[in-house]
Amino acid sequence: MIGRFTELSLKYCKKILPITNANLNVLINFMPVSPKSGTQKIMQKNITDLRKEYSRATLDFSNVLKDPLKQFEKWFDEAVEAGITEPNAMHLATVNNEGKPSSRIVLLKGLDNNRFIFYTNYQSKKGRELEENPACALTFFWPEIERQIRIEGVAERVEGKLSDDYFQSRPRGSQIGAWASPQSTIIKDREILEERARQIEKKFELEKVLPRPNQWGGYQIDPLQIEFWQGRPSRLHDRIQFTKVDGEWKVNRLAP
Repeated sequence: MIGRFTELSLKYCKKILPITNANLNVLINFMPVSPKSGTQKIMQKNITDLRKEYSRATLDFSNVLKDPLKQFEKWFDEAVEAGITEPNAMHLATVNNEGKPSSRIVLLKGLDNNRFIFYTNYQSKKGRELEENPACALTFFWPEIERQIRIEGVAERVEGKLSDDYFQSRPRGSQIGAWASPQSTIIKDREILEERARQIEKKFELEKVLPRPNQWGGYQIDPLQIEFWQGRPSRLHDRIQFTKVDGEWKVNRLAP
């Protein structure tokens, strides 16, 4: 028996695809089905068939800048020009003192003194883990231009004034959110957050400038290794790796 969603979808698809027995099988394979009828099997089949051939550009010693931070800026500017949504979104991986990893997406908010800067709640899981173990890794992935950048380094807190300046540049709603959220702690429901936000709004309703909460601020990551990845045909991708040795950058090509 065809479910309501499938039935409506078939009714719509009649306009673009004649409903024959063969076409019906094709349509059903791309429509939601209940867990009892094999969702997992169909999903696994589709995932194994997902692939893309990369062919937009090349990367070699001849066209990579000698300074990896300058190369990062070049690629970042090109990602912005390509219209990529939030090109500053980066995957941050941390490891706690028990060796357990965790990861999440954060936003790059600056590249100052050759360090990658982002802001967060110091009492969050990532904040606590960076205090326990400052070694971390960043990854930028821009599939629209078939590029990836991997960065490994060490994090430390930025100076308070830098955090103050950035906090004041944020929209007021984001400032209130930073005050209201006990980030990464278990809460009963969303109402707790909304009530805390109302209390913060009332507390500072006469203040034009909200002070930065002590538990919120920036981290800067000093890169020790930076790898640039350019997608290429047949999975023979270009990988150029920079490693800092005695304060100087050594460059090598890696096998894909």
